[in-house]
Amino acid sequence: MRAQRNPIHTVSTWVRRQPPKVKAFLAVVSGMAALVLLRVIVHDHDNLFVAAEAVHSIGISVLIYKLMKERTCAGLSLKSQELTAIFLAVRLYCSFVMEYDIHTLLDLATLATTLWVIYMIRFRLKSSYMEDKDNFAIYYVVIPCTVLALFIHPSTSHHMVNRIFWAFCVYLEAVSVLPQLRVMQNTKIVEPFTAHYVFALGVARFLSCAHWVLQVLDSRGHLLVALGYGLWPSMVLISEIVQTFILADFCYYYVKSVFGGQLVLRLPSGVV
Repeated sequence: MRAQRNPIHTVSTWVRRQPPKVKAFLAVVSGMAALVLLRVIVHDHDNLFVAAEAVHSIGISVLIYKLMKERTCAGLSLKSQELTAIFLAVRLYCSFVMEYDIHTLLDLATLATTLWVIYMIRFRLKSSYMEDKDNFAIYYVVIPCTVLALFIHPSTSHHMVNRIFWAFCVYLEAVSVLPQLRVMQNTKIVEPFTAHYVFALGVARFLSCAHWVLQVLDSRGHLLVALGYGLWPSMVLISEIVQTFILADFCYYYVKSVFGGQLVLRLPSGVV
């Protein structure tokens, strides 16, 4: 008797065989379906932004557990953690001088844990740090983000410096995961805790993106006007979408690996 094939394996095999244009179309359709589902289930879309920050915190907690339990930082990117600390610190400054709310407390907790992770990688677990694999030059993202922030930033009544800082942290957050993806690209094999952490980042990015898109739809575009004029409102949305798509491919292979019962994630060439 012929063994029944796993439906998920069948679907993933079919998707993998499709040309890039079909894969892109399927990704867009899946994203739109997820947005429609969230719009129906979540009535207060501000909760999506809180959920995004909470999932990010959970990802950091998984990372801390890895460092404490396994006493190794192999497979982790110090540069990604440093970029995360930079945009969180800038966003905290902006929160204190522009608007103080629950997000400020969440960012403060996430920054504290991120700094602890950086300390562990730099000092306590330095011998296991894969410095040769963590070879992404961070000025490739910091300089473009700075230039973009100087020219495209909010047009609110706040001080110019604060508006530029706010734009800088939005842009930097969108690309802060790139060094971590480079490490995984170089190693090709991702151990479980690192995979869980990066997947949590992907989920957090999607929830944050969904929050902004649904807010724009619910306000019938009025939110874009509230954010300011010029290119800034569009850049906010583009930054959120970029964050989501940067991690989409990895999340696909992560889910496939989990349903396939594999503890270690093996990435094909060209992913991330």
